[in-house]
Amino acid sequence: GMPGLGKTTIAKVIYNKLSCKFECMSFLENIREIFNAQGLSHLQNQLLGDILEGERSQNINSVAHRGSIIKDILSSKRVFIVLDDVDDPSQLEYLLGHHEWLGEGIRAIITTRNKHVLAVQEVDDLYEVKGLNFKEARELFSLYAFKQELPKLDYRNISCRVVSYCQGFPFALKVLG
Repeated sequence: GMPGLGKTTIAKVIYNKLSCKFECMSFLENIREIFNAQGLSHLQNQLLGDILEGERSQNINSVAHRGSIIKDILSSKRVFIVLDDVDDPSQLEYLLGHHEWLGEGIRAIITTRNKHVLAVQEVDDLYEVKGLNFKEARELFSLYAFKQELPKLDYRNISCRVVSYCQGFPFALKVLG
């Protein structure tokens, strides 16, 4: 979905709620940005560092070797992984491998702006985040702008214009609030 809809926020809430039920977990945030700035090796090292808790992950130099280790872990342990803001199918390939790599105890959440990225991975379920309706948007804006659920009487007209302008995007409502 579009930026600012709350995909990362939703993923964080789910991660924080469910991660204690798994042997290993990792939340890789801003993959698009990190991939462009620091490359795939950095992301693989971060993933391995999280799920191996630092052991063995420091001395692995090859992308293919790290991929092989990730595959072994994903097929043998209960792992919960969140990959946030994925924008290229190759990022999924090198971090999660292929659908058949994922054992029964694996849960992965992938956030992306581009649905076609998920088609390559053959995801089991797809959830598209929608913008807030007018009532929800007005309430969110009012909470940030006025610290109450409804806008103050003197500011109702301008609040409605701001809410309409933001088109249900929570981040925009928060910033303008």
